Amino acid sequence: MRELSSTLLTAQKAASHTPYVSVEAKNSIAGVVRLTWERLYTGGEDDYFHAMAMPGDGSMVRARIGPPADARKLYWQRVPDPGPLSDFSNWTYVGQYNCTCVAAASHGAEVSIFWVNTSNQVRRIKSTDYGVNWGSPELIDYCATSGNSLGVAYKPNGDLALFIADGTTLYIKKCLGGNWQSKAAWDKTTGTLTGVGVVYGTDWELLVTGQDSGGNYKLWSLIYGDGGEVSAGNWSSLREFASAPSGGDFEYSCPFLDKPDVYRGLYAEKFTGTQSYDRPFWSHTALDSGFIEGLWHEPVPLDLAGKYGLAIAHHGDYCWLTCPSGVWRAPLAEQGLDLTDDVLSVRQETNPDGRGLTVELRNDSGQYASPGEGPLYVLDIGCQLELGLGYVTSQGNEVSPGLVYWLEAFEHISWGGKSVLVLHAPDGWRLVEGWRARHQFRWNKDSDEMSVKEILGFVLGRVGLKLEVKSQSPVITGYYPDFTVHPGNRGNDIVSRLLSFVPDVLFIEDSRAFIVNPQSSDGSVYSYGQGHAVLEGRYRNGAWGLNRVRVEGYDPVADEAIIVDSFSWNQIKKFHDRLALIDDRNIDTVARAEERGDAYLRGSEIESARSVVRVPVNCGQQLYDVIDITDACAGLSEEKKRVVAITLGYRPDRGEYEQWLSLGAV
Repeated sequence: MRELSSTLLTAQKAASHTPYVSVEAKNSIAGVVRLTWERLYTGGEDDYFHAMAMPGDGSMVRARIGPPADARKLYWQRVPDPGPLSDFSNWTYVGQYNCTCVAAASHGAEVSIFWVNTSNQVRRIKSTDYGVNWGSPELIDYCATSGNSLGVAYKPNGDLALFIADGTTLYIKKCLGGNWQSKAAWDKTTGTLTGVGVVYGTDWELLVTGQDSGGNYKLWSLIYGDGGEVSAGNWSSLREFASAPSGGDFEYSCPFLDKPDVYRGLYAEKFTGTQSYDRPFWSHTALDSGFIEGLWHEPVPLDLAGKYGLAIAHHGDYCWLTCPSGVWRAPLAEQGLDLTDDVLSVRQETNPDGRGLTVELRNDSGQYASPGEGPLYVLDIGCQLELGLGYVTSQGNEVSPGLVYWLEAFEHISWGGKSVLVLHAPDGWRLVEGWRARHQFRWNKDSDEMSVKEILGFVLGRVGLKLEVKSQSPVITGYYPDFTVHPGNRGNDIVSRLLSFVPDVLFIEDSRAFIVNPQSSDGSVYSYGQGHAVLEGRYRNGAWGLNRVRVEGYDPVADEAIIVDSFSWNQIKKFHDRLALIDDRNIDTVARAEERGDAYLRGSEIESARSVVRVPVNCGQQLYDVIDITDACAGLSEEKKRVVAITLGYRPDRGEYEQWLSLGAV
């Protein structure tokens, strides 16, 4: 149950109360601001290697390499106050040519531009006045090859780390207190690397593109530790972000990375099949997730051609993207539109497989005639709708926040001189259902890589949802099934398969997914029928849908089948056996077979006692909460039940503000 203030708790239990419901539209999805890009510059520069940084004064410093026809000359540019009226077309030749890659970074007034040339030299120019004046080129180090990539980021104290993707090896070279250290190689084994992007958070966080040792094309996330999520001087494991098979039609390169709010990454995807393309893709991490968790939203294509990606940086109120011939910006601030005063009705449905929200807004004066335009630009398809359930309390209007939906459709309805706008917004399960796997992923084929919980977290992260725990079984963290996600698999089907392995259940709320392990010993979190009225109740006790489960697995050590039966003997006495057969070769011990059988029986027990109560709205009620009911007419005294579905109706014109709670056994 969501935590409520003492005054809100008092108000919702009172015999007489005044409802208060808030509805707000925001330019977010799963809690992360949806960036709306405006192109400020379209030039004629050739698409080739490039970089961008934003020093502390808000200026923009760009660098680019000309194509081979231009002798691969290196150019730089500084735009003092970038905006719609700025000139992004003036470039200054650095006096360096035969350059093969470039990177840029800034810290306060200091700006550095690095490059590698065909002599395999790593060189730099540095400015200490926001890019106005530059020092002479300096030799930093050498590479083994010239076909490489650079990534660079400053630490808040001014230290700098340069990452060099050199053939099959990624090197780090630090500048500490103005003194360059010897470069050090990573501890990974891969094929040829094609790109590296980096930003400093609590460590140096990276995106890396290239091939693995089997020749498969990969996009990975990686951390070089500085004592944040990874201990200083150590490398995290490579976490796969995107994958394409060796000899296939897809390749990845030119990653860029920044953290204006969450981590936001871009890279270039090359497709050589029918209708070939070179196109930038973007992604971001799930809200409040750490970089090391690798919870990246499924990459999304941009309506733009280009094989060298888009550089990303931020300053102040804006995030910026650049390539040699283009500059874009997007506001970073979350924008909201309060709809509360025009709400005529609300219907909210919460079920284990998801439902959503329907909101009816008055439109008598045509104030909602053009959603998505002008002052209503936030109220558009895809925007986030936030519902607050509450009451008028001694402290004023109070709500319980955290109910989040996404606008999928709206409809105008007119009749008899009246007009309303109806908003239809599903919950987070619709995000999961709408996701399709783009690549094949397989875990735990030869060794324990990711538990059921970790695979769930990865899949939910692809739609921007972070997985959190209210309670969990030891199975969900200790079971490592040989599990494959195939291209085209639906997100909800994948989640359903994973949950079938464990006794845990899942619900989605407030841009997060929560694990719950229902136990018959769970205590009640709220009481109805004494302080909080029960307006109507129907209490059912029925037979279990199944009372015997046979689980068949395989013991690879003994090379023999595992067959385990789980029983509810009391139910079998009443209805004979109602059998379910589970066949899963991932189950390799008797204990795991027993756990699976018991989980199925627990689910059947919960479903057997389906009851419904109608109550004044409890603003903090959540799915799978255990509550207790006192209803003397039905012979119930603090009878424990589990909430398995919630329906809310709000019609102020009729004086309706009620919830229907569907209940099961604890």
